[in-house]
Amino acid sequence: MQTPILDDPDLTLDVLMNNWPETISVFIQHHMLCVGCMICPFHTVIDACNEYHLDEDEFRAQLHRAVSARCAGSRPA
Repeated sequence: MQTPILDDPDLTLDVLMNNWPETISVFIQHHMLCVGCMICPFHTVIDACNEYHLDEDEFRAQLHRAVSARCAGSRPA
């Protein structure tokens, strides 16, 4: 099984949130109902942004910041 890539346009929200759980907070901040949704295994970031009328580039930037923040916090001092 290949390691998923955060920017893969075909990456489902289910795989995204399972591999990078820190991204869940981004969905919650936007009051998105994607977390736990039954459609989550089928929708992508593109689908979610379209559904919630969000700018995809900005949303992806927020996902990256969430992942980067966790990675920065887990580095040894």
